[in-house]
Amino acid sequence: MGRKRSSTRRTPKARPQGVLELAPDGFGFVTTAEGEFFIPASKLAGGCHGDVVEIAPAKVNTAAGQGKGRQGQKKQLGQRPTARVLRVVQRAHETLIGRYEVADPFGVVVPEDPRIPFDVFTMRAENPDIPHGAVVRVRMVEYPSRNTAATGVIEEVLGMEGEPGIDIEAVIARHKLETQFSQAACAEATAAQVDVDGALASGYKDERSRFAFTIDPFDARDFDDSLSVEKLESGNIKLGIHIADVSHYVPWGGAIDADARKRATSVYLVDRVLPMLPEALSNEVCSLHPGQPRRVFTVDVILNADFKVHSVDCHLGLIESKARLSYEQAQCYIDAQLHGETWQEAAKLMEGEPMPQAALPLNDQSHARIFDALAVLNRFAQVRVKMREAAGGLDFETREAKVQLDAEGHPTGVVVRSRTAATSCVEEAMILANECVAERLRSTQTPGIFRVHEAPSVDSLSALVPILQEFGYDKQINLADLVTGNPHAAQHLLALVRGRAEAPLISNLLLRAQQRAVYKPECEGHYGLALEAYCHFTSPIRRYPDLVVHRMLRTLVQGKSESYQAECDSLSWLAEHSSKMERIAETAARESQEIKLVEYMQQFIGQDFEGIVSGVATYGLFVQLENTAEGLVPMRSLGNEYFSFDVAAYKLIGQDTGRTFRLGQRVRVRIQPSQPHVRKLELSLV
Repeated sequence: MGRKRSSTRRTPKARPQGVLELAPDGFGFVTTAEGEFFIPASKLAGGCHGDVVEIAPAKVNTAAGQGKGRQGQKKQLGQRPTARVLRVVQRAHETLIGRYEVADPFGVVVPEDPRIPFDVFTMRAENPDIPHGAVVRVRMVEYPSRNTAATGVIEEVLGMEGEPGIDIEAVIARHKLETQFSQAACAEATAAQVDVDGALASGYKDERSRFAFTIDPFDARDFDDSLSVEKLESGNIKLGIHIADVSHYVPWGGAIDADARKRATSVYLVDRVLPMLPEALSNEVCSLHPGQPRRVFTVDVILNADFKVHSVDCHLGLIESKARLSYEQAQCYIDAQLHGETWQEAAKLMEGEPMPQAALPLNDQSHARIFDALAVLNRFAQVRVKMREAAGGLDFETREAKVQLDAEGHPTGVVVRSRTAATSCVEEAMILANECVAERLRSTQTPGIFRVHEAPSVDSLSALVPILQEFGYDKQINLADLVTGNPHAAQHLLALVRGRAEAPLISNLLLRAQQRAVYKPECEGHYGLALEAYCHFTSPIRRYPDLVVHRMLRTLVQGKSESYQAECDSLSWLAEHSSKMERIAETAARESQEIKLVEYMQQFIGQDFEGIVSGVATYGLFVQLENTAEGLVPMRSLGNEYFSFDVAAYKLIGQDTGRTFRLGQRVRVRIQPSQPHVRKLELSLV
């Protein structure tokens, strides 16, 4: 009798799939539902960074030597299972940006992204006029395999390498950012008018007599929020948050709306802004320029003496901003108050600050009113921060670097911005307005797009436990509470480490463990701010979700429009699209700053700087300098000693000397020469 065939499969029907992330040394990792896998450089099967790949278990000859480039691979065998790429399921790059090199009969495109491990061959005869060193966009025709090279066709010549601005043009092209508006959108924007009489006739409140003022970065060109402060006879305070009424000019389904919807956000690059709206709107008709009447959506919040919310009123209005201040100027008023000085002393301090664009000269009455308003706002901000901390809100100290450029786009300096009392005044007012509007939408069951921040996962927080135990914090905080996401435990931890040597390490790890905030059509709360309802309402000039919220809030004031149902039906995909475009915009902005930071640091080759280890990997250390420039100390520069990578402890350990490098550690590094087209900062340890 014949043996029955077993119905059990010898191999699973579906192979694990995930996104391939490549390291500069050529090997990579794939995170799947089954966990994370290590992919040796020899097992990529033509896959490149960002591709969705299907993988299978693989064996690697662990007896191979420990030469350069092998250290990371050998160690990874003991940390993650090794796999090989079976096939590429989905390519991440239909087009690539790179440097064109003439090698007759070919024109070879060398990708700018060092994580793309292949060159692309084109036929020189098809583009005989493209010069050597041009920066081009190439469309992929055939991806590399074991037997064939990558081939493509040139789609666009962006410029010549080394030309002013070409490095940022490459960033724009790589992320496929929109740079032009449609003719119809430009025509709509040009025709837009404030129309004061029409606004008043349609129910807008005339609030031009209110003393409203804007506080923005010195170089800001669009002003979408303004503040006013009034002390009421009851002893309460009326805080007015006046936001540009973009929804009046950008109705659903128009030409401007189509372009804005596609962009979803303005992109703030190092040398330019790619606005969500045409500049005729973003910088003119919608922008709250001082001395000009503007349509706004006002949120008036009545606060009691303890700065708790007594009542909220949302309405459409007309305002005329009385002053335009930079954050530095606003800080002059607050500094004078802290020293017990008058507005006259504050005015003298302001004389040392440059006059920001579009600002008007201030008379004595304006100085005095701003002085009084900022005194109230500063107390308000301090109290609201404490209230949020009591509720479980988390506050991570962050710094933002802005590279200063000359007229030709060359870096001349770096300004590192950190939180000040002046920035906190504006930030707390905007958070309050966003919270009040979200609560209004929720309480009236009005659809909208909400800003949702989920609690960190247990797994991500559990990764901190070995580090905390190593430093003895397990005896000072309840690790079980921390791992389950108790925000008060996280607050306690941040307070304990403040000022200690390990503070950068632990604060950084805790921040990395947090989820990313996203947009959703459901109101699911904001973990980081400890709020049950939150949305983005205060920046409709530069964020599409804010514009959506304005439209929905408008239905509560003026009734539903003809497009109301279509707007409601689109909320889900709009929220997802806006979250995606936000990530792209942030990545492009960061890359543009990094490019100019690296260029700026080239003048310091051979000089030494203090820095903090911001990342550890099998191929070296990432070190962030005081001006936020980040560079790589490659493993080869650490000598011939073999370093093992302790994933759980975020550190590299020398097997001969025991020398250790870990996240958050302070080190001294030297700037090394690097090739201009690579645009990466290379460092060595001193």
